[in-house]
Amino acid sequence: MISQDGIIDVAEFCPSPNFDERPKKCNIDLLVIHAISLPEGRYDTQLIKDLFLNKLEPGEDKFLRSIQDLKVSSHFLITRKGALIQFVPTDKRAWHAGISNYKGRENCNDFSVGIELEGCDKEGFEEEQYFTLQELTRCLLKEFSIPKESIVGHVDIAPGRKTDPGPYFSWDKYIDKL
Repeated sequence: MISQDGIIDVAEFCPSPNFDERPKKCNIDLLVIHAISLPEGRYDTQLIKDLFLNKLEPGEDKFLRSIQDLKVSSHFLITRKGALIQFVPTDKRAWHAGISNYKGRENCNDFSVGIELEGCDKEGFEEEQYFTLQELTRCLLKEFSIPKESIVGHVDIAPGRKTDPGPYFSWDKYIDKL
């Protein structure tokens, strides 16, 4: 399912310029689950794609203006309908975690894969998203020998700064079917 160039064959690939090389001899051993909507609670997949591709046109929207110059990305985005989009090959370092720490290890972008769910802290996620997330996770766990215990939310690696995937994300529903 993952090619030699780090691309998932079932994903729509939209190459983001916002990535760099991982440190040498760095094992990928963490999955980070995020939630994103622009602005919060508005589900417009194209705006997320534009953000990760540095093509965001904010118009008159105050929030979009505030983020238009960010250089961010994620390895994957799962839309509300469960479609899988890949922005960065898994062997490259996506810019999704920001200032982060996991079990005393800083800079989680170095050793993690970031998965964004189109969603927010104010409502639940769609069944289609859980299905795609589980399929993708099974593939990544197998490919990189990541233990289930090393699947975390953005909130877990950036507490006080981030809250996603939020209180409506069902960890039990997600993890139970892995």
